[in-house]
Amino acid sequence: MAQYASEFNKRGVKLLGMSCDDLESHKEWIKDIEAHTPGAKVNYPIITDPRREIIKQLNMVDPDEKDSNGNLPSRALHIIGPDKKIKLSFMYPASTGRNVDEVLRVVESLQKASKYKIATPANWKLGDPVVISPDVTNEQAKDMFPQGFKTADLPSKKEYLRFTTV
Repeated sequence: MAQYASEFNKRGVKLLGMSCDDLESHKEWIKDIEAHTPGAKVNYPIITDPRREIIKQLNMVDPDEKDSNGNLPSRALHIIGPDKKIKLSFMYPASTGRNVDEVLRVVESLQKASKYKIATPANWKLGDPVVISPDVTNEQAKDMFPQGFKTADLPSKKEYLRFTTV
């Protein structure tokens, strides 16, 4: 996350870490991250939760580790919107690292969907076409998307699958 902090900042996203380690461990851990990842700076807050109480309450523990006293890290990630509601949760097993490119892609999708009445298709990337919400009429879509849109030619002849760019 430290390596991508500037990308999150560009999108208006505030990072917050949570760790099951104590404060002194964090200080050493941050030094290790910054040494191992040249140019990366951990410049966001990290909450300590050495008793694993908060991560259990937030369901951020691998179910296989929930009752363990082991010291495996939490690999959960929540994306919380401006309305303070969880918009998406990822749960990775302790053996698997996070895909930060995917986290950025999801942030972009969530931001676009909150601004426009759209959804992003599978494997969508910034700049790819998006799907106009079915509850938007064609007349509304013309006003909302002056750059135009294309309607998929479906066997049902229904015109609900419309693509545009935002």
